[in-house]
Amino acid sequence: MKNGKLLVLLTFILILVLPAVGAYLQWGGMPPGYGYFPAQKVMECPPLNETYFLLASCCAVLILAFLFFPHLFGFKKAHVNNKPAPIAVGFPAWFYPSLLVTLVSWFLMWCPWEIARPLNHYTFVPLWWGFILVLDSFVYVRNGGKSLVATNMPLLKLLAVVSSFSWFVFEYLNFFVIENWYYPNQQIFTNFGNISWQLLSYTTVLPAIFEWYFLLKTFQGIDEYYKYGPKIVLSPPLLIIGLVLGLLLLFFMGYFPFLLFWVLWVSLIPALVPAMFIAKQWTPFTPISEKGDWSFVVLIALATLLNGFFWELWNFGSGWFNNYAATNPNYWKYAVPYLDKYHFFSEMPILGYFGYLFFGNVCWMLWVAIGYLMDFDATMEITPYEEKEKP
Repeated sequence: MKNGKLLVLLTFILILVLPAVGAYLQWGGMPPGYGYFPAQKVMECPPLNETYFLLASCCAVLILAFLFFPHLFGFKKAHVNNKPAPIAVGFPAWFYPSLLVTLVSWFLMWCPWEIARPLNHYTFVPLWWGFILVLDSFVYVRNGGKSLVATNMPLLKLLAVVSSFSWFVFEYLNFFVIENWYYPNQQIFTNFGNISWQLLSYTTVLPAIFEWYFLLKTFQGIDEYYKYGPKIVLSPPLLIIGLVLGLLLLFFMGYFPFLLFWVLWVSLIPALVPAMFIAKQWTPFTPISEKGDWSFVVLIALATLLNGFFWELWNFGSGWFNNYAATNPNYWKYAVPYLDKYHFFSEMPILGYFGYLFFGNVCWMLWVAIGYLMDFDATMEITPYEEKEKP
């Protein structure tokens, strides 16, 4: 459907252009810090605001209530079918080497010894790819020998490529909220080195999230818990309203970068979901509209939150154990307006973790939209497409 692809492509263009238009009207040009890569802190963000913090906390409580007590939101009791247990298999051949790479990289990333610091520069990529393969090994065991590595390696490779592009989108949008996160150790590599290394580092984002997603799906109780919820039918007028709202939010994010910093993690959903619906393409929100199945949306949210725990843990330790000396070029810090309070073993303030719940769905929307535009099969299955088609 050419008109559908044109709409999705135009939506992508507007996602990139509208924040710049808003910022230009606010700053008389590009915002402070625009173009520095990786992002640098260029100005102080507004301090804690109790009213803003209270409103955000109320939203967080509402989200927790939805996750823990879905029946309060119209969900019916899960009908857990006793599916036959998967074939018992042991850990795959890549489990122990990957576990070793993960542990060694973790040690070197946090190691304060001066002799280990040159190696510390290069720990992020092996740490995260080792961890991705460890997660894949658990999926393999719990899924009877099926996992991305074992049965759909092309999908894993494609995820890695799209992951790099997807995170560059977030790095770009980060300029228009005046660097909610920044990288203080940018001097370790040259400009070309920073771009090359970060490009490689970004390959880990989508694979890690979806490995967690596949792992959660192996727990039948979790998979079924959110399948029988309220059906929200997205009529054409609602789709148009959602699309316009998402694009307007992106414009105003550029104009009010501190007040609307959270839009970065939310607006791509009301922007891309309607565009994909109008194009008659599947999204993780489609089952909600068709039959009230919220499991795709919730599981990817939980998967991203779980992965976020490790993102923040390893990042925080790489700075804390080295007295914040310049050793890890991937180390990041946050400059979050109004909400920067209560930190637990991480640079991220506690309320910031709720952003991961939305981030996972934004990642999935980018994945299916790019798949649609680039004509590749974006079906998120462990079993390869060719095998699924066999009688």
